[in-house]
Amino acid sequence: MDFLILIVGLGIGLGISLVFHYRQRQQLTKILEIAANGPAENASFSVVSRLRREIARSRTIQTELELESEVLQQALAIAPIGYLRVDAENQLMTCNPVARQLLCIDRWHPNRLRLLLELVRSYELDRTIEKARQSQQVQIEDWIFETTPLAPISGNHHTLPLRATCIPLPQAQVGVFLEDRSAITELTQARDRAFSDIMHELRTPLTSISLVAEMLQSRLSGQEKSWVERLSQETNRLIDLIQNCLEISRLQKNPKQYLKYEEIDIKSFLLGIWQTLEPLAKQKEIQLNYVGVDDFSFWGDNSRLSQVFLNIFDNSIKYSPVQGEIRIEVQHQENRPLSDTDPLPWQTSENSWIIIDVIDSGCGFCVEDLPHVFERLYRGDPSRTRQTLTENPDPGFSNHNSSGLGLAIAQQIIYAHGGTISAQNHPTTQGAWLNIRLPNIIYS
Repeated sequence: MDFLILIVGLGIGLGISLVFHYRQRQQLTKILEIAANGPAENASFSVVSRLRREIARSRTIQTELELESEVLQQALAIAPIGYLRVDAENQLMTCNPVARQLLCIDRWHPNRLRLLLELVRSYELDRTIEKARQSQQVQIEDWIFETTPLAPISGNHHTLPLRATCIPLPQAQVGVFLEDRSAITELTQARDRAFSDIMHELRTPLTSISLVAEMLQSRLSGQEKSWVERLSQETNRLIDLIQNCLEISRLQKNPKQYLKYEEIDIKSFLLGIWQTLEPLAKQKEIQLNYVGVDDFSFWGDNSRLSQVFLNIFDNSIKYSPVQGEIRIEVQHQENRPLSDTDPLPWQTSENSWIIIDVIDSGCGFCVEDLPHVFERLYRGDPSRTRQTLTENPDPGFSNHNSSGLGLAIAQQIIYAHGGTISAQNHPTTQGAWLNIRLPNIIYS
């Protein structure tokens, strides 16, 4: 009887052991399948052998990843551009030496996470990072970085033009590449100075030629007189071109000096400019559609802004088809802080914006031209002009021999007011779409 009980006990113990062993084998098999991303290879081998092979493979992969991470860290350390990475709470996780130098970061340690805004007082950078995180798209921002007491560099204050390219990463992290734009800025300034100097040198001889041509006109007759008149017209056109170039240079150097602020009623202002060009619009039966605020005033230079919108409306009429429509949308937008307790740092006297959209129904900008439409002397793809001239062969519609300076001057005038101007093609009309933002500066 005792022997039978012993046999039964051994059988039960052996069964329990086999069940436990089977379950353990199943669990190990599942672990191997997870590690191998599917059925494990060499299934004929024992589970222990396969587990050893998988552990060895994992160690190899880990070693390779560690080597790759080390190579990336070394590359970032010697990279000629800055790089930093922030987590979901905007804490600085990674920062290479170039980024520390550009942003004047001297109190950061890799093993101690701190908010980026504590180390770098740059609201432009912080805002661009947040845009990249929320939109999950690459964001690019150009701005002038100024050192503050929270980011000192040997006790000296300095400014530096930077470009930040913010890339969204997994787990709400954001990577930021920083580029020093000082060299490009200096080259641009040198180019502009050289351009301005050339314009100054050309103005005097052209003025002399124009005076000589005017004197000759009264002494000649017939074909010779027509030749001199043509010479005088072309000379005056070149003088106007030089004056426009010099005007751009003056606005770039000291914009506030050339602005005379006064109160402007936005609707009356825009409709008044349209009336100036209405004879051209009537020839093509083009209608104006004004949408937006009716009774709102802002401060600006009436003469300079008239120059801006005369150029924009003239281009819209020029490139719109017969019986087309030009739409003006005006809205007043209040500045909204990032939070109720954290007002935007640039909110001082500028407490709101006037946003003006001018949309025509023409052929729009060529995609290749869009990055360059505000560059001086840039005239765009000739095919757009040919298309318009084919549709509107009457040269009385407008002056098609434009100098390519109209939008460049318009941009400088808008910049002088502290605003922005951008160009794109409207998704509905497919025509040109110019967006202008002007600060509503309040004067006491």
